[in-house]
Amino acid sequence: MTTPFRCEAEFEAALIDLLTRHGWSDELLRHPTEQQLIDNWANILYASNRGRDLLGDVPLTEGEMAQIIEQINVLRTPLALNEFINGRTVTITRDAPQAHNFGVEISLKIYDRLEIAGGQSRYQIAVQPRFKTVDELLPKRRGDLMLLINGMPVFHIELKRTGVPVSQGANQVAKYAHEGVYQGIFSLVQIFVAMTPEETLYFANPGSAKFNPDYFFHWADFNNEPVNQWGDVARALLSIPMAHQLIGFYTVADRASGNLLAMRSYQYYAASRIADRVDRHDWDSGDQLGGYVWHTTGSGKTITSFKTAQLIADSHNADKVVFLLDRVELGTQSLENYESYGGDSIAVEDTSSAATLITLLKNKHSTLIVTSLHKMSRVNADSVKKADLDIIRSKRVVFIVDEAHRTTFGDMLATIKRTLPNALFFGFTGTPIHDENQKKHSTTTTLFGNELHRYSIADGIRDGNVLGFDPEMVETFRAHDVRTVVALQEAKAKSVNEALADPKKAAVYYKFMDKDQVPMASVYETDTDSGTKRVAKGIEDYLPITQYRHDNHRQAVASDINKHWAQLSRGSMFHAILATSSIPEAVEYYRIFKAQYPHIKVTALFDPNIDNTGDSQLFKEDGLLEILRDYNAAYGQHFTMPTHDEFKKDVSKRLAHKAPYNTKAFLDDRSQHIDLLIVVDQMLTGFDSKWLNTLYMDKVIEYESIIQAFSRTNRIFGPEKPFGSIRYYRKPHTMKNNIDRAVKLYSGDKPFGLFVDHLDEHLKAINECFDIITALFTDPATGQTDFSKLPDSEADQGEFAKTFNRMYRELQAAQVQGFTWEKDTYYFDALPEPIVVTLTEDVFATLLTRYKELGKEGGDPTDPPGGTDDAPFDIDVHITHIDTDRIDAEYLNSKFEKYLKALQDGVAEHMLDDLLEQLHDSFARLSQDDQRYANRWLHDLQAGDVALQPGKTVQDYINEYRITERDRQLARLHERLGLDTGLLRRILDSRVTAATINEYGRFDDLKASIDLDLATAYFTEVTGAPVSKFKVRAMLDKLLRTYIIDGVLPADLTVAEEELAGE
Repeated sequence: MTTPFRCEAEFEAALIDLLTRHGWSDELLRHPTEQQLIDNWANILYASNRGRDLLGDVPLTEGEMAQIIEQINVLRTPLALNEFINGRTVTITRDAPQAHNFGVEISLKIYDRLEIAGGQSRYQIAVQPRFKTVDELLPKRRGDLMLLINGMPVFHIELKRTGVPVSQGANQVAKYAHEGVYQGIFSLVQIFVAMTPEETLYFANPGSAKFNPDYFFHWADFNNEPVNQWGDVARALLSIPMAHQLIGFYTVADRASGNLLAMRSYQYYAASRIADRVDRHDWDSGDQLGGYVWHTTGSGKTITSFKTAQLIADSHNADKVVFLLDRVELGTQSLENYESYGGDSIAVEDTSSAATLITLLKNKHSTLIVTSLHKMSRVNADSVKKADLDIIRSKRVVFIVDEAHRTTFGDMLATIKRTLPNALFFGFTGTPIHDENQKKHSTTTTLFGNELHRYSIADGIRDGNVLGFDPEMVETFRAHDVRTVVALQEAKAKSVNEALADPKKAAVYYKFMDKDQVPMASVYETDTDSGTKRVAKGIEDYLPITQYRHDNHRQAVASDINKHWAQLSRGSMFHAILATSSIPEAVEYYRIFKAQYPHIKVTALFDPNIDNTGDSQLFKEDGLLEILRDYNAAYGQHFTMPTHDEFKKDVSKRLAHKAPYNTKAFLDDRSQHIDLLIVVDQMLTGFDSKWLNTLYMDKVIEYESIIQAFSRTNRIFGPEKPFGSIRYYRKPHTMKNNIDRAVKLYSGDKPFGLFVDHLDEHLKAINECFDIITALFTDPATGQTDFSKLPDSEADQGEFAKTFNRMYRELQAAQVQGFTWEKDTYYFDALPEPIVVTLTEDVFATLLTRYKELGKEGGDPTDPPGGTDDAPFDIDVHITHIDTDRIDAEYLNSKFEKYLKALQDGVAEHMLDDLLEQLHDSFARLSQDDQRYANRWLHDLQAGDVALQPGKTVQDYINEYRITERDRQLARLHERLGLDTGLLRRILDSRVTAATINEYGRFDDLKASIDLDLATAYFTEVTGAPVSKFKVRAMLDKLLRTYIIDGVLPADLTVAEEELAGE
């Protein structure tokens, strides 16, 4: 049960008490400034570096600490600073005249990730540290808690009281980052923690990049059950030694992306389990089975495996760690990743040949080696000198086998095991081989040993680390027609009449037409000895092998893809893969799309090897040449058959938006995108792209192949991609059964959530949400619903935020599955009545505007959505970033133009009134301020005080009214305060924020323009007492800042509505 706290201060005190009982010092640093923290760090560095060749008896000077802070400022990024912290030392030049080594460069020890809870490591808590902001005019800021290791603030914790969403804590951190508080010593912060009594998020410092909620993580226990209660999280994540290890071992500096990454809980458990297993291993035992890690595809196995290797290397419990990969492409990709993660702290070696591999295995330096299964198998007793082999065998070698479900079931792994009988093998896979789908009578357990940790696809979907699937069966041949063909075939009859005329044939015919006797797909049962076996054939098993090779089937598949293309790809925003059963079929599909659907940009990828076996190889060669020519022409490339590998890499990078295709220019230029990639087997495993959201399957696959192929579509992206879409065509009933069996095997006994709701469920949910929202916007006294402004009650606003979040997600999913605003009634076979969607596009757009206004009343425009006053609104930043201004303007203008046309056509008065009412209703899409201007304009229009001008839009009139009001407002300020209206107008036009208000000294210039005598007279009148000019300046600063940032003035300076009437 969560501990109740009456206020945030109580919560803070309880957390501090818990931390001090779990490794952190109870000598608290209360309200420290940056300089006080620097002084504290200097004292710790002095205590840790008293050696004669270091600091001796002379403490660090201000100048020497300034050298360290300057190095931090130069490094700047969290990634570089992570490497700085884990580099263990910092170099300075002594400038203390009394130091015996004055002028000498020395290296000071700052942190050792292996020196945990002992030695010279110090763990301190800074309570409410005081931050400096980039702009001195911004208000002073205080954090809640910072955790210091050896004087360095590496954790920042923001606390929120019960009832406030934890997202507000994360937003608070984002606000501080925007205001530039993480400078100097504060830039050392590696991990942010947002915590309420009921929920905690942790995430790596993104530096200057955006704070992405997709990378805000919850902690979980070993069994992946979420840990939410604040005390449990603090004990598991923030206690010593875990906090020390998190900074030293379980953050990853990814040089390629420039980001600091924090490991998720399941990655920590897997890496630590393997490291512990190696630590306890008896290298003379001959036991090669280390175990395997089952982490679902897309969950970050590469990071986990790298960190595993780093743990082993740092512990010196093994001499070599070899990453064993089964494909050259994966080897290249993984090598790049490992080099990126390794930085300078760990050497990552490639193996361009078997000879290079032997050298690396023999030497005393290379700890981490990346190689392929093929190259490693060539290091054997037949090809390597005995002396070299003896040296390699004397090493303690750990093998980490990636994609262990594919690489291991052949002779090559057996060769490696025979060659190195004392090596220890670990496997990583998202789809381990079980008894049900065993290969060569082997399973992942028989090859690697016991499961060390599991994070199944169901766990990943629940946690939001990967997406669920929406598989849909598509029949290119109607089930009844297929059944009839098979029944006649088995009855040996050419027609139904012929079958019925013969009792024996009729019996066979009726048997196959009976769904209970012969189902459409095979029936399987699990056998403990042989895995899964078929106990009854299905109709699709009787189909001739040529059934799906006919052109009419391919035409039907291509037509279906085209029909659903705009809907599933979200207007070609996302890409798709079409998996076919053979290379000739892939070529035929390519030509169909090229000829009939040229708006879908297509290419194809399959094995380019050509042999001399006949016409089929010539057909394949012609197809490959055609594909390459078209690709070169479309994308300005020069690939040839000899450089087909480079072609494949280019396709991969283009689909994944990887460099050089990771720019905004590429994103905006759809002509450079690949819409649809046609494959046979390639890219269905090991390929990651969040830009891929649909898989079209025209082949029959099973078990691990299904989960691997489907998982190409389930990388998280944002609300535009609510799930991965799958459409399958070949033997669809057989495939449906195969999918069910694969899910049962790989969901880890947690199948819930793998498959998303169907369209009918989403539409019902949209109606349910809209009913709740309508009630919130309805006045109970009058029964009138008004969406033009937010509900008055904060509780109702919070309920609206929560319900709109859900409705938005349901709407995104429904749109991918076929919902459009143009159609409100939907029929479903399983439902007796149609579903009528009550939400309209107009009302949705209006509600979206209201949603964006949540928590912003009187707030700082630089605040994250939700404001700063802990308003209980869980705001989704993805939604608030939707740009609807252009759409709203076009909608208003369409209503206005309709009214103008009716006015010119001289329609009846009552019709004009209806059109005017529609125009007024459309104002609800506008912000509260714009509604005010629009309503004033409409009132003047009805009163005949506005002369309509050709070509002017509604927004033009709104802007005119806004400018008129502002001019009157500026004149009032000039009259009462004497300020320069030109300077103020320029600041207002610049749309400044709190952080940029005084850029180029413009705010100072504005204040300097004020007539102090006038201003003093004004404030004396307002307060009813004399005010000193010193105090007047402070009051002016606040008044002008509030007006410029928030648009708010005191009532006596505000131009009233009646003063503006008729202007």
